Amino acid sequence: MTAATTLILDSLPGAVDYDSYRKMVHELASQGQTTGPNKTEALIEYTQLNDRRMKRWDKTLKITEEDQELIASIDKKITFLVLTESWCGDAAPAMPVMNKIASLNPNISFKVLLRDEHTALMEQFLTNGGMSIPKLIIFDEEQTEVLGSWGPRPSKATALAEAYKEVHGTLTPEFKQDLQVWYNKDKGQNTVADILQLLPLE
Repeated sequence: MTAATTLILDSLPGAVDYDSYRKMVHELASQGQTTGPNKTEALIEYTQLNDRRMKRWDKTLKITEEDQELIASIDKKITFLVLTESWCGDAAPAMPVMNKIASLNPNISFKVLLRDEHTALMEQFLTNGGMSIPKLIIFDEEQTEVLGSWGPRPSKATALAEAYKEVHGTLTPEFKQDLQVWYNKDKGQNTVADILQLLPLE
């Protein structure tokens, strides 16, 4: 058994479902709080923004009938385990997509862990050496193996971010605003496509 598998199995009992996570984020936002060790005003504002964005995404996200049929065909018991924090801007559009996919098949369970409380697990799924979130781990419960991981952004958004970094050296607040515009136009479809590629489809 790999280190990653052991850490996943150890952490799953403490993971929460999506509804519990959403309720926690909403309560933190209304109380002017945030997850994680740093309680800065900026992170609190991001938590409040994410609460509003996830609420909107939960209501408006649509998955095509063709993709719904593919998702419904999965006959393996799998877990979507996502590492995130309430302030994470890329999690707001991504997590409703993950939840929607999981809701279309009773064989898929969706669980959430806070990154800063599970750094050992996070270190098994780094992005370019960094602890970027959200990070979705797709876990086969029967074979106890990782089928794949996704995050922190859909493939097209990742390409946009990398191109911007090459020119500007860092992702500016302006870029992050533009990225949210991109997310709104994409309507979660790139994330759906990316995740479907990792699933055990017939």
